[in-house]
Amino acid sequence: MSGSEAPPDAAPVIRTIAMPADTNPAGDIFGGWLMAQMDLAAGNAAARRARGRCATVAVEAMSFLSPVRVGDEVSLYAEILATGRTSLRIRVEAWRREREGEHTNRVTEAVFTFVALDATGRPRPLPAA
Repeated sequence: MSGSEAPPDAAPVIRTIAMPADTNPAGDIFGGWLMAQMDLAAGNAAARRARGRCATVAVEAMSFLSPVRVGDEVSLYAEILATGRTSLRIRVEAWRREREGEHTNRVTEAVFTFVALDATGRPRPLPAA
């Protein structure tokens, strides 16, 4: 995935609507809410690839490019960049579509690192792809 002018061709992992309860004092959607949605999307991709429980262990820098407003449709796209013995690096892009139109733009992206866990919460090897 790249910083192109159009969302990725893949289906979004999550698509949701930004609601009033998710706003900051300025009336824009709180960055923490958006980051949580991105973590959910990355976690979904991680669990599917690991075929089981995973935990977030790191998030690389995020830059918020434009605000998300109440009523905007937020689509989150996840792409596995790399896998290690127990870990996965997953890029997530967040895109918004204005509520009353078709204009879309990328609002942020980040790379999340996950570790696959066993039933006791210890790291476990990823299964073969």
